[in-house]
Amino acid sequence: MKEFVAYIVKNLVDHPDKVKINEVGGTQTLIIELVVEKSDIGKIIGKKGKTINAIRALLMAVASRNGIRVSLEIIEDGKVHTEQE
Repeated sequence: MKEFVAYIVKNLVDHPDKVKINEVGGTQTLIIELVVEKSDIGKIIGKKGKTINAIRALLMAVASRNGIRVSLEIIEDGKVHTEQE
């Protein structure tokens, strides 16, 4: 899962070397934390969140094939951007 997200995100941003991805295993859900350069956050989120929602949809499709649940969060300066924002 981590490699899948890394592949997608690194092809979208201007600074692929600054992309950091951390997997946190929860009790029922795998949480993927994504940290990118501040100037690249807008590219990851996209207009009205369309890009991040598309990434999350792809991630959920892959995860469901593997029988797991997954959540993607963007970390910016210690602040978490979740689906609801």
